[in-house]
Amino acid sequence: MGHGRTALRASAAGAVSAALLAGSVVGLAPAAEAAPGVRFVDITGDGGTVLKANVLTPGGADGSHRYPLLVLPTSWGLPQVEYLAQARELADSGYVVLTYNVRGFWQSGGRIEVAGPPDTADASRVIDWALAHTPADPEHIGMAGVSYGAGISLLTAAHDKRVRAVAALSGWADLIDSIYSGRTQHLQAAAVLDGAATLTGRESPELRDIFDNLYTSNLSKEQEMVDWGRKRSATTYVDQLNENGAAVMLANAWGDTVFPANQYASFYEKLTVPKRLELRPGDHATPELTGLFGLPNDVWTDTRRWFDHYLRGVGNGVDREQPVRLKSRTAGAYEGYPDWKSVTATRRKLALTGSPTIHANVDSGADGGIVFLSSILDQVARLPPTASLPLLPRRWAAVWQSERYGAAQRVRGTATLHTTLTPTGESGTLIAYLYDVGPLGIGKLVTHAPWTWHGRTPGEPFAVDLDLFSTAYDVPAGHRLALVVDTVDPLYAEHNPSGAQLTFSSPSDDPSYVSVPLGEQ
Repeated sequence: MGHGRTALRASAAGAVSAALLAGSVVGLAPAAEAAPGVRFVDITGDGGTVLKANVLTPGGADGSHRYPLLVLPTSWGLPQVEYLAQARELADSGYVVLTYNVRGFWQSGGRIEVAGPPDTADASRVIDWALAHTPADPEHIGMAGVSYGAGISLLTAAHDKRVRAVAALSGWADLIDSIYSGRTQHLQAAAVLDGAATLTGRESPELRDIFDNLYTSNLSKEQEMVDWGRKRSATTYVDQLNENGAAVMLANAWGDTVFPANQYASFYEKLTVPKRLELRPGDHATPELTGLFGLPNDVWTDTRRWFDHYLRGVGNGVDREQPVRLKSRTAGAYEGYPDWKSVTATRRKLALTGSPTIHANVDSGADGGIVFLSSILDQVARLPPTASLPLLPRRWAAVWQSERYGAAQRVRGTATLHTTLTPTGESGTLIAYLYDVGPLGIGKLVTHAPWTWHGRTPGEPFAVDLDLFSTAYDVPAGHRLALVVDTVDPLYAEHNPSGAQLTFSSPSDDPSYVSVPLGEQ
């Protein structure tokens, strides 16, 4: 990767992490001071590690009545006051709420284990402590969290049968498919995680090795990294989770640059427990953000309804609603579906004809944006990354366009690319982008995904099948869809040797195409 990427890692992580941490600490500290009934406690976690925590109980609790327990592990790099605004509301609604700083961060002891066995063991010790020291009901226990807290909550529910309901917000179910999808390092996302860990915690030697091997693309350590990630992925334990029976709510953002929506949707389909999937515009943890400041927030409202029904037995109808709930990036209304497969009603193929050859190592101008910033702009102002299709240099970008559509096209689900590729190098990277192209040729990014290969014979063609990141986007009538493929994107590591070329072809017996998922028109 070299010095340039090390510098990118440091600068990107420092800027983003500092902004997130400053906003969280400054914004939430007043809530910590004002919250009545908050106890700050030390809890002994796995192996004697001290975890810093806070506890809120319903007003008037005198030990004569048991209340449902909610345990909230903190997000990556954020302090234990993160959830206090929501914890106060939940306590007022009749819950014992315990939030704690996960090991390795801030004042908690230990080192960062990335939701490894010590972290799930810690969560179980936290539950033990709450049952012994608060009026918590052992038969009605739930867990929730944002990002890191979401991952730990899912994994704990798979390993601890006492957890009866989970709300996993902006989290992961498959860690490798999140930061190494398409066998490609999600460089900016990893840099932000690494930087936040350096600023606010203490990385374990194992985690440091994982980051270093990821940055340098150490293929001799690739399987080791994959095995490390699988151990920390709820999808590995989905059978245990189903057997334990906890009701699972998953919520994420279409533009999440840390944990893409695809891996949550795939995991959702494997669940046989009571379940719900919500996907909205935004980036990592941005849909939940206003709720952390005590402001009205759809995600936290639905989280409260989820726990009210499955832990308190409230007949609020959440169990009778369509379990898959989506909001398009370009339309205001929520849409309900019986399952993930029903999101896509039909598919339309865009043929990728001809045999264009592109040169590697240069950013063509098509890219996925900047971690956090681009998807937040899309969420707030509907301004996704853009590119001028007529001005994209064909030396470095292959471009295919559809005809103009006479009616709006409601893209819903996962677009897939199939093509035949002939590279000049045994390793390489390509990034595929799907654009909504207006009359002036300006393309708005609908979705994209990277893909990397190793060990191929130069000059020999092979098939590429790539799932682009799932999305919901409405293409206006009179617009086109365009597929663009290039080799460099600031979000990702690239593995094309200097001077490499990629040729795309469409054999008659195996034509190339991008399959676009469409909802009911």
